[in-house]
This record gives sequence, structure tokens and C-alpha cells, in this order.
Amino acid sequence: QVPLVESGGGLLQARESLSLSCAVSGRIFSIHAINWYRQSPGKKRELVASITSSTSTIHADSVKGRFTISRDNAKNTVYLQMNSLNPEDTAVYYCNADIRPDDSAWGQGTQVTVSS
Repeated sequence: QVPLVESGGGLLQARESLSLSCAVSGRIFSIHAINWYRQSPGKKRELVASITSSTSTIHADSVKGRFTISRDNAKNTVYLQMNSLNPEDTAVYYCNADIRPDDSAWGQGTQVTVSS
């Protein structure tokens, strides 16, 4: 089991910034990557950013230059720093873990709402 707990969501105005946190516990040694996904009403869940155990990162084209994923191994926490937010970023943001060899875990999600 790899419990994931997201925090940091909220209501903001356009162009503001917000940082989300994903606290990881359990079988941390078995995690290959931690991912942030988001889902808006009526839309598919989409990958926003990913960071591997070797600290390689990827960011979706829609957030490149605005969002940054990072990790603090001492705190077992992965962050998603979100800058220059716009209403299209409104979604429930989920933390997800890719677990070796072929498993995954999800957090409960945190709502981010951006008004224009």
C-alpha cells in the first residue's frame, strides 16, 4: 500500500499562484514515479506532470513554463508549483504513484478553482 494525501487546493483568481503537496507513505521504495493528474467536469483525466525516482520530470505542454513538479525526499513529499493560473486550470488535481512492478495508487484529490 502507498497512501497518498494531497493538500493545497483552493479558490484563486487568474494569474495567481498555488502549490499543491502530495505526502507519500508506505512502500516508498517500490515507487517508480509520482504523477499529478487533473480532471475537469466532462473531461478525461489528464497527466499534468511526472517525476521519477531518479528525479527526471515531464510536464504537459499545456502547463510548461507555468507549473513545476518537484520532490523533497526527506519529507516524502512531491509538490506541484502552479504559477500564472487561468480558469482552464480549474480541476480536481490527483496525486498518483506508479508502483513496481505493475500497480498504482491514487490520492483523494484536491479542488483547484480559478476565477477570471
